[in-house]
Parts: sequence; structure tokens; C-alpha cells
Amino acid sequence: MEGVMMRGDKAYAVAVRRPDGTLALHTEPLNPSIYQNRLLKLPVLRGLRMLADSFGIGLRALFWSAEVAGGDETGTPVFTGPLAWGTIAFSLALGVGLFFLLPAFISSLLDTWIKPGILSNLLEGVIRLVILIAYLALTGLLPDIRRVFGYHGAEHKTINAYEDGAELTPEAVERYSTAHTRCGTGFLLVVVVIFVLLTTLLGPMSLPLRLLSRLLLLPVVSGIAYEWIKFSARHYKTSALIRALAAPGLALQRLTTRTPDRGMLEVAIHALQAVLASQKPVADETPVSEAISA
Repeated sequence: MEGVMMRGDKAYAVAVRRPDGTLALHTEPLNPSIYQNRLLKLPVLRGLRMLADSFGIGLRALFWSAEVAGGDETGTPVFTGPLAWGTIAFSLALGVGLFFLLPAFISSLLDTWIKPGILSNLLEGVIRLVILIAYLALTGLLPDIRRVFGYHGAEHKTINAYEDGAELTPEAVERYSTAHTRCGTGFLLVVVVIFVLLTTLLGPMSLPLRLLSRLLLLPVVSGIAYEWIKFSARHYKTSALIRALAAPGLALQRLTTRTPDRGMLEVAIHALQAVLASQKPVADETPVSEAISA
């Protein structure tokens, strides 16, 4: 995708570079109903709410960017029809199978040589981490993905500049880091670590039960990981311990970001400015700078 998606507390915006070099922009308000539900405001559950909504928004942004690349950007981004739902099903199956079920399956095969229990679950966590790092490193070798990672770096630089109060120009923004505490890459690492901590408490189990337990744990772990990412981002600048704990996630972002060119920065700035224009002053616990996703 030759573009950047920014999300605020009221709306999201997608800025995309057209084939002729000009910029296309789409903004859309967030669905207020899922954010007004009191139950979904509870810790952990609010993380699942955010992840589910972000997944849908991300797919709409992806489909719209593809339309722009094909010269058709009319209407509102939608994901309907066999292609859209097939993409959703394939993406979920690939992610869950590759990063959660496959490590559990491999480690269960090694139980013949390793005593089932804590050691086996720790090995599963190591396998899961190796698969994650290998996947990110290998996909980053593809030219098209490198450009996506460049836009990812532009997104982070732009948000870092905004949160620092800098002028939103490519010249000013390019001085900032491509790492950000609220990045989804860091979230994935936190999920892996929490999985290790929780599965070590479960003890040995048969392969079918082991796979089922991983599926059941996934939403719980994702919700906990969201809470940690939110907490660590809020206290990153004031706590040396938080900075130390967040360091591995920031380091992992080197695999999913690249130094962007000024054209990429221009796209990211365009998206952020569109989100900021849609915001109204709010007095809740979530400032605009924290609501904007990285």
C-alpha cells in the first residue's frame, strides 16, 4: 500500500499516493456504538474491541488503497463479497495457524525428547518467537514490503514529531525516530511473552487440548497485551523500568520499519492532519496523541 492510515479517537484517515504522484485522502468516522458500550470499556475487553475494530478499518483502508492504485477511488471503502471475506478468513487462519498453533504442534512433537510441562511450554514460546522474527525478517526482503515498511517508518516519525510538538513538515519530521511505543510490532512481542508466562502454568496436556487451549487463550492474551502497551506508552518517559521492559519491542521494530523518503513523510503528515482536523477537544482519559494509533 502506497499510503498511511492514521486513527484518532473520533475518526480515521487514509492518505495514498496516486500513480500520477498526487495524494488521495479518505476520512471516515469511527463506529460510535462499540465505544459507548460500558462492558467493552472494561480492561482487557476494551483491548479486544480496539483490535477487532482496527482489523476491520485496516482492511477497508487496504482495499481503498488498492482502488486508488487502480485509478478508482469513488465511494466509501467497504469489504464485501467473496474476495473481501476470503481475505479476512485467510488472514486470520494464516496468523493463528503460523504464530500460535504451529509452535504448539512442533513443541508437542518434541515432547518425546523433552519432558512435557514447563520446559516444553518454554520451548514453544521460543519457537513462536523465532517464527515471528523470521517471518518479519524474510518479508522485509521483498521490495514491495520494504516500501510498506518505509511508510510504517513515516507513520512513526510523524506521530513522534506531533507528540513532541514539532512542526508537521517533512524536513522537521524526518529528524524523529522510526520506533514508537504503541506499535503493533511491539504488541506482537508482548503477546508472545505473555503466552509463555500463561502456558507455563497449564502443565502438560495432549496435542488436541494443547491446540484448543492456545485458541482459547489468544483473546485473553491479546487483551492483556493491549493493556500493557497502553500502560507502557503512558509511563515510558517517566519510568526507567518501563523503558527497559519496552526496549525489546522497540528493537523489534527495526524489522518492520525503514527510513522513509520525504514523499512518504508527506503522505503520513497528510493523513495525520486529516485526523487532527476531525477531532474535537475532549476531556476524557485518552488524549488525542494517545488515541492515534502507531
